[in-house]
Amino acid sequence: MVKQRRRKSSPKSNVDQEKDKNSMPSMDELKDFIRTRGSSFLKDPNITSVGIGYKHEDGKPTNKISIQFTVETKAQPEDMKALKTTLIPKSFKINGKDVPTDVLQRKFTVEFRIIKEAEQNKRKERLDPMVPGISISNVSGTAGTIGCMVYDKFSGSPYILSNWHVLHGANGSIGNDIVQPGPFDDNRVHLNRIGKLERSHLGQAGDCAICTIEDRTFSNVVLDLGVTIDKIGEPELGDRVIKSGRTTGVTHGVVSRVHTIAKLDYGGLIGDREIGGFEIEIDPQNPPENGEISMGGDSGSIWIFKLNNGKTSAVMAGLHFAGEASTSPTEYAIACYPKSVFEKLQVTLGGPDKIEPVSEKGFDSNFLDVKIGNPKLIDSNKEKAYVLNGTEIIHYTHFSLVLNKERKFPFWVGWNIDGGNIKKISRSGIPFITDPRIPSEFQAGDELYKTNKLDRGHIARRADLIWGSLNEAKKANRDSFYFTNICPQLDKFNQGNKGGIWGKLEDTVFEEVEVDKLRISLFGGPVFHEDDRLYRNTRLPREFWKVILYVENQVLKAKGFLLTQNLDELEALELNNFKVYQVAIDEIATRCGLIFDQDVKSADSFGRMLLSKRVMIQERKSIEEPKDIDWS
Repeated sequence: MVKQRRRKSSPKSNVDQEKDKNSMPSMDELKDFIRTRGSSFLKDPNITSVGIGYKHEDGKPTNKISIQFTVETKAQPEDMKALKTTLIPKSFKINGKDVPTDVLQRKFTVEFRIIKEAEQNKRKERLDPMVPGISISNVSGTAGTIGCMVYDKFSGSPYILSNWHVLHGANGSIGNDIVQPGPFDDNRVHLNRIGKLERSHLGQAGDCAICTIEDRTFSNVVLDLGVTIDKIGEPELGDRVIKSGRTTGVTHGVVSRVHTIAKLDYGGLIGDREIGGFEIEIDPQNPPENGEISMGGDSGSIWIFKLNNGKTSAVMAGLHFAGEASTSPTEYAIACYPKSVFEKLQVTLGGPDKIEPVSEKGFDSNFLDVKIGNPKLIDSNKEKAYVLNGTEIIHYTHFSLVLNKERKFPFWVGWNIDGGNIKKISRSGIPFITDPRIPSEFQAGDELYKTNKLDRGHIARRADLIWGSLNEAKKANRDSFYFTNICPQLDKFNQGNKGGIWGKLEDTVFEEVEVDKLRISLFGGPVFHEDDRLYRNTRLPREFWKVILYVENQVLKAKGFLLTQNLDELEALELNNFKVYQVAIDEIATRCGLIFDQDVKSADSFGRMLLSKRVMIQERKSIEEPKDIDWS
């Protein structure tokens, strides 16, 4: 963030200041309190938001940090029942320290309502090049504001950033045409198309969306501010900020609340949604002429930090998405944090580097010089598979998969390993992300893995995929972190260096077998049971399978493995909760509802022996170390 001058407050002695500092939880502790308790507070119909702000006394802000609530109607205790609300306590104890509360009358609304003005200006006209601060909308919408131009984190493709309710909306869908200016400003939409809706999100990470840029040029110099945004920051209380919006033009503000969750009504089938962000009030040093910090049509504009000398910096503070409702007595706005928006949409402010094109070939069936057919789904599983561009097989660099859209994890993942061409590439800085080609409701994201013993377990291991040319290996490295290739696995068994044999199986092949051309192919995935444990609205697979295929002395061989884990106690787990068995590929097929290629099953000599002896899995000896595996 850019350091700012703080608002003036009554002086305190150094002793008093140190006492206050020591008696309050840290900002991270306060932030965690809002994150974990915020949604429950917002279930109260009278509470409109909750965040961290300076406590007000006698109508004026003090320098005391508080848990600050806004309510639609302030009421006396005797009126609570009529409003169907409950009394907010005077303080909360957070990590053993008392934090006061503050209650203000305030309601927010997304700014759909736009008032037609007689005077036209360039913010509402068709511009080429396009710049931040001008009108934009979904072809079926009204008008909002271009925030800024951003770039795809991996491909470098340019996009326009604005709000979900500007570019998507309740009646929109991915792929919709986007126009500049919005239809409210110019209804000749057939002349004004600039691209299509690419990605969007509406939730605690923000109200945000991006669209492609196809039929127009662009500049990233913010209209009437003359700066090009090149960094993002995180606001603190008292920071001074400025924005350039379609309706109100340039307005100045001061950050009045941070780490805030607001409840807003998006209308129609969308209804109330909880959106995370921070709050801005009017800067008393630069009040707007009409008294409005925000009006309909400003949605999507960006707030920018101001420097100590009053000039505009090049650092983005937030993405504006809501203003105060007309029924509220004061004037405030809310913006999303740029970090959460950029992570959710997988974009960056940096321009594209020169990237060598890499083909997403996916799993290569001929990789071993022997044709290996992909597993097929039995009929009852086919309708559960997500179909992308007419096929259920989704390709990435060096691996492919079929996604179970009901369970949010793959039916199977197939990948190839070129052991003689592996690259050493760091995983540092690569986030786990959802695949933007697939609706987020069909993927289990980061919310499943926080604050527990679950590991974000790769099905196709990252280290297995980083081979080929350097750019090819780099792309495979990034692709491996899509949540479509991830399943919740207990941390110790997924990490081979912590003793789990499961994470060493691929390495063991190369160590124990003379593999032709140092190449192997694999299939793997979870076993889905109807009684799998339900955890955070997701059923956690308790078994996983893997099939390893390789050629030894020109003969195809296949080995099947099953891993089981105990997920009953996520807070206390030891290695003896895991069991790995060598199994027949036919057994995997039966458990998973898959049909393997006949050549694959014929190459499983150990599996055929197991089936002929009719040895139940629970009667077999589990694999404790590599020597327990039959590679014959």
